[in-house]
Amino acid sequence: MPVEEQAVRLRSEADEPGWEVDPDDEWGVAVITTVGRQLKLRREAAGMRAGEFGKAVGYSEDMVYKIEGGKRIPRQEFLNAADELLSAGGLLAAAWEDVKKVRYPKRVRELAKLEAQAVEIGVYECNSIHGLLQTPDHARAVIGAAQPPYSPDDVERMVAARLARQSVFERDPAPSLHFVLEEGALRRPIGGTMVWRHQLERLLQVGRLHNVVLQVMPMNCDTHSGLDGRIELLKFADGTAVGRSDGAFNGRPTHDPRHLRILELRYGTIRAQALSPRESLAFIEELLGET
Repeated sequence: MPVEEQAVRLRSEADEPGWEVDPDDEWGVAVITTVGRQLKLRREAAGMRAGEFGKAVGYSEDMVYKIEGGKRIPRQEFLNAADELLSAGGLLAAAWEDVKKVRYPKRVRELAKLEAQAVEIGVYECNSIHGLLQTPDHARAVIGAAQPPYSPDDVERMVAARLARQSVFERDPAPSLHFVLEEGALRRPIGGTMVWRHQLERLLQVGRLHNVVLQVMPMNCDTHSGLDGRIELLKFADGTAVGRSDGAFNGRPTHDPRHLRILELRYGTIRAQALSPRESLAFIEELLGET
């Protein structure tokens, strides 16, 4: 390899897993195509070739062409560097606010939008740790275990989307968050011992937040109203709500007040059957001590 190529390590497609554009995401395609077109016009106006520009921002020529052609989602640092290099006055850098949303699957964006607007979120999760509570490594292990398996790029895309939803914990004013998790899921060391220890530590950290109630449904309970599967309830400031349950209404989201009352009854009963928040945190601490 020539000395000049050794001196500059340019990002190539192999270095950027999970940054492809989903061709079925019309809004996403439009955003990335528009940003790429603006980038190309400004580069050409500055009299720079793609290879020269790529070297200046640390990307291969092929990657520059793919970003300009709307085939790859640019990173924030790429847009910032391009903005400065091309004297765009902040316009390219500002595009990140829309660009960052494109990386996440459409259905996840829609869920994240609802979670970002909700003043109250209640979740009963029966088979795993809920996505809002997962650490990056645990999320990667859970998603990576799917069959048929996702591609490495898709795994990274989905992990990033899941972590982005966790900004709900940073909202001000903070929403009210309630989680009920199954003991069986808490005992399953997905990802290995160290990943699982970090996951349990994360649960303790979140469970101690002032706006979070975390409960555990023990395996030795003699009655259980959550056997039909997961329940999610989101309530909004205007008094509206949306809910979903694996075992009701074909698993589809519902706004029907009659359906919501049924889900609220089930969820309220599950919370009453679970360990108290204090007992639940003590239980998780015991599990952490056993690992």
